[in-house]
Amino acid sequence: MYDEDEVTTLDPEVEFADPLDQLGPIEEESGPQYDPEEMLQLLESTATQQRMLAARAFCELEDERAVPALISMLDDGCPLVRVSAAYALGRNTCATAVEPLVKQLSADWNGYVRKGLVWALGNSRDGRALMPLVDALRTDIPAVRLWAASALAQMAHVSYEAVISAIPPLIEALRRDAVAAIRSNCAWSIGQLCRELPSNVVYNTAVDALLETFAEDDDLGVREDARSALLKIGDTRGLQTIEDIEQDGFF
Repeated sequence: MYDEDEVTTLDPEVEFADPLDQLGPIEEESGPQYDPEEMLQLLESTATQQRMLAARAFCELEDERAVPALISMLDDGCPLVRVSAAYALGRNTCATAVEPLVKQLSADWNGYVRKGLVWALGNSRDGRALMPLVDALRTDIPAVRLWAASALAQMAHVSYEAVISAIPPLIEALRRDAVAAIRSNCAWSIGQLCRELPSNVVYNTAVDALLETFAEDDDLGVREDARSALLKIGDTRGLQTIEDIEQDGFF
């Protein structure tokens, strides 16, 4: 779907950090950090640099009045404006922003913008974000898949049905994704989602997948993350299997 050469190398210190950190600091004078009224006006500026500055300010400010302008900036001609608007909408969540975020995710050519869009969709905690996030996890470049795996954990706050739908693609990526960091994020998200489930077929399949990863994954870090997920779930069978594997010296 996208060019794998666009973003191919994952730096854990960058990719696991809060996306807002990557926008860098905004130089400011002493006193109040931002003037919301001034930033609201700058969102409508014809100057690209001023629009970007204002959008970045709303990555920290929460003001529902900014949402319409931020939505309109999602298809701005400048990728830096688009990514700033996406992160700002991830901080200023609003139901009306979900569909524009989904639309831009399917259309944007820039991997870093799509990464911000995925982050914002996860924060929206909206069922409409489920399938776009699943699609991103399955088809996008590594840096976007990484954040899609984490974002799907937010389905725990949406509904039981959303949790049930999110777990199978996470298991698929846990078993098949070539990037260890993405498999680790899948393990974490599965652990978060399982804590919201009763003991049913989906729950048991997810625990089995984490146990399989703990026992067999080639990457020690992924195995440790699967173990941590199982410990947090607290499943009796899972805990006993961990103990057996460790006693046998396989970890």
